[in-house]
Amino acid sequence: MAARGVNYTFMREAMHAPPVTYYDYIVIGGGTAGCPLAATLSRRYRVLLLERGGSPYDDDRVLNMAHFSDVLSDTSASSPSQRFVSEDGVINSRPRVLGGGSCLNAGFFTRAGVGYTRAVGWDASEVLSAYRWVEDVVAFQPELGPWQAAVRRGLLETGVVPDNGFTYDHIPGTKVGGSIFDPDGRRHTAADLLQYARPEGIDVLLRARVARILFSYKGTKPVARGVVYRDSLGIVHVAYLNQGDANEIILSAGALGSPQLLMLSGVGPSDHLRSFGLDVVVDNPGVGQGMSDNPMNAIYVPSPSPVEVSLIQVVGITRFGSYIEGASGSDWTTRTASSSGDGARQARVFGMFSPQTGQLPTVPPKQRTPEAIARAVEAMSQVPDAALRGGFILEKVLGPQSTGSLALRNLDPDDNPIVQFNYFAHPDDLRRCVAGIEAIERVIRSRSFSRFAYPNFAFPAMLNVTAEFPANLMRVRGGSDPAALERFCRDTVMTIWHYHGGCQVGRVVDRDYRVLGIDALRVIDGSTFNASPGTNPQATVMMLGRYMGVKIEKERTLIEGGARKL
Repeated sequence: MAARGVNYTFMREAMHAPPVTYYDYIVIGGGTAGCPLAATLSRRYRVLLLERGGSPYDDDRVLNMAHFSDVLSDTSASSPSQRFVSEDGVINSRPRVLGGGSCLNAGFFTRAGVGYTRAVGWDASEVLSAYRWVEDVVAFQPELGPWQAAVRRGLLETGVVPDNGFTYDHIPGTKVGGSIFDPDGRRHTAADLLQYARPEGIDVLLRARVARILFSYKGTKPVARGVVYRDSLGIVHVAYLNQGDANEIILSAGALGSPQLLMLSGVGPSDHLRSFGLDVVVDNPGVGQGMSDNPMNAIYVPSPSPVEVSLIQVVGITRFGSYIEGASGSDWTTRTASSSGDGARQARVFGMFSPQTGQLPTVPPKQRTPEAIARAVEAMSQVPDAALRGGFILEKVLGPQSTGSLALRNLDPDDNPIVQFNYFAHPDDLRRCVAGIEAIERVIRSRSFSRFAYPNFAFPAMLNVTAEFPANLMRVRGGSDPAALERFCRDTVMTIWHYHGGCQVGRVVDRDYRVLGIDALRVIDGSTFNASPGTNPQATVMMLGRYMGVKIEKERTLIEGGARKL
């Protein structure tokens, strides 16, 4: 099925919505889970999907792989990407666009493992059906270039076996995964899944910024009844649920947005809410807890041979809890006019590791200031083209075990909340990082990768190239001994945008994702995860939207059928 997003007749700006509307389901957040969820529910019911950002089909940067870093580098108020900095100092991004994180990420598409599915209590056959529903629209088999093929062979040569070929499945060993980039480099996002929607059953409103959820009471128990949102002109609108006990509001605003909106609506730790003058609807100290971001560290490998431009295509799923991947390319460079008016200059970007995106391993996290980014960008402009020929091989940690928390910064739903992930607070995460870096060294030294690595280039020197590039601000002392690698892990940690938690199952929602202590309110997105699924979460988040849409529909049909018989 070809994406027909630009022709969605049911999508419009929120400013064109009536002041008051009524629906069977109101989905807050048109992201990676919200789009498939709303599309599924619209088959039988009237659904409102509220997205705080714009359309991906109006921004060519979102849809073109060659402009991947441009979106993450855009810090304007209208950007599809909203930058935030955790209290750890790591620079990060959250989506602000229909399609959510699938519009910003590096495109890798892979399912959760069988053990993950079993642990969370999902029905395996329904999960498989939901994955395939998603894959029919957005997933493709990538064609490996020489550099990615060398990474794959290097992983196999160094013992990350077996060779699992191309597969969406999460299996120990080395595999080629799927991609949401098609063979022409065009991105396919969760917004494309709205082609499944029944046009008469859904309204998608863009730039609809939800302020809070409205509640009524059934006895002493709160019941979600509506939402207040503002359009791009600041005009207030209210959407209510239609009459009927089965109608619901569903939060799908992501790992930052969902816990933040619960708190702004009076659901969360009572002392924290009262400190902002908020009325407490439900005192739940679990809201905002369990925040995690899978730490990522990378090694820059300068190449004596040309390399292709690539994002993530190959993954080594090790048995020690680290995932090995790579991204390459020296053609991300572009020429832009100098702001000083002295003609064109080289403003280099380096894909997912560009300093413009906030990925700045050249200084420890707490020192990654805007000034440090500017210095790194300037330094990169002075580097010869040959020095940019190469790629990054990265490792990221399973889980992770380290957790932090989220809290309100203020009462503005558009502002970023305060979030801390506590990278490497748990010793297992640090151990896995060190093991991952050691695995990267083995790949780089392998015969399979020799075409793309300089001979006799010592690995400690390579660590320093990574830590210093493009600005000479930090060195790794002690070579590749474990203590030095631990320091390297801590000092060069970056995000790979897999953060999750804040509305976890058992703490904030039950296993059907209903918010504890409240009727007619669920949370369905990555904020409910206790660990990141598989090596990359986007496929599973999309699957979850579809899976829960089908489950809600089936359960409601059974209940309504039984009621009619009575």
